[in-house]
Amino acid sequence: MKFSFNHNNINVLDLQKSLEFYRESLGLVEVGRIEPQDGSFIIVYLGDGLTPHRLELTWLRDRTEPYNLGDNEFHLALVVDDFKAAYEHHKKMGCICYENQEMGIYFINDPDNYWVEILPAH
Repeated sequence: MKFSFNHNNINVLDLQKSLEFYRESLGLVEVGRIEPQDGSFIIVYLGDGLTPHRLELTWLRDRTEPYNLGDNEFHLALVVDDFKAAYEHHKKMGCICYENQEMGIYFINDPDNYWVEILPAH
């Protein structure tokens, strides 16, 4: 029996804002969408164009308050081919929330305060 990664899900309050953030910050684009006729939720799958792994954004119509992320110790991680350019881009966007220069990594946070780790390609 073998398992392989398919997607990770996060719930978002403002779907359009999140779609714009992930496109601008990480180049992730919509590759699929589920919208029931009753409009109670929207699921959007984002892809990087390189791997089959997807980020699933779920918007719930009746949700109005921010999600409780607890200590926010969970996160996504992406490798970038030009770490310095990515760092400068994220710095300009104002979304860097934590840096660990000793490890050579940093984190950005999205509109719902989910963290994304940025790693240099080795």
